[in-house]
Amino acid sequence: MARTEDFSQDSIGRIREAPVSAVLDAVEQAAQGDRLSVRRMFEALGSVSFLPLMLAPALAVVSPLSGIPGFSSLCGIGIALIAGQMLVRRRHLWAPDWLMRREIRADRARTAIAWLRRPAGWLEWAARPRLNFLVTPPLVAVLQLLCILAGLAMPFLELVPFSSSLLGLTVVTLSVAMLARDGLLALIGMAPFAAALAVIVGVLELG
Repeated sequence: MARTEDFSQDSIGRIREAPVSAVLDAVEQAAQGDRLSVRRMFEALGSVSFLPLMLAPALAVVSPLSGIPGFSSLCGIGIALIAGQMLVRRRHLWAPDWLMRREIRADRARTAIAWLRRPAGWLEWAARPRLNFLVTPPLVAVLQLLCILAGLAMPFLELVPFSSSLLGLTVVTLSVAMLARDGLLALIGMAPFAAALAVIVGVLELG
């Protein structure tokens, strides 16, 4: 069972206003030692919402960390696990101990965080409440299902060029859309998913 601490009320507000930056700040704080484990990252992110927890591995897949062999697969499993529990409306996140014990070098995490700062700022600037009905029940379940599919596909598509990063971008955009209540951004977030499918089809045709 993954046990985490709650955000303060100030942190909750910041998650809504600047979700990606808040996640990057929390992970950066957790990555001050030599190694960063999944458990430590989850503890830093807290339990106010599953969405910040899902954002973290999705951002990692989009970053240069995706070049580490097996890393995209690990993140994909985490994404699918979190999104699945969101879909069934679990109150507390469960994660297997073998996943929580996985770790990477902390300096690699800090480099990836620095790389993500600029696109994070743009995404947060673009997000605002729009088309609310697309990011609230019952239609929000469609977005959660897309996140599950994207996560489950990553272990199988890690060797397909760009596909894991495109799927990670889908999860990042949909997560921010759900946090910001931005239905238009959710629609835009489906585009990388379609692009990943196009890449997969192209590779299969070449094969």
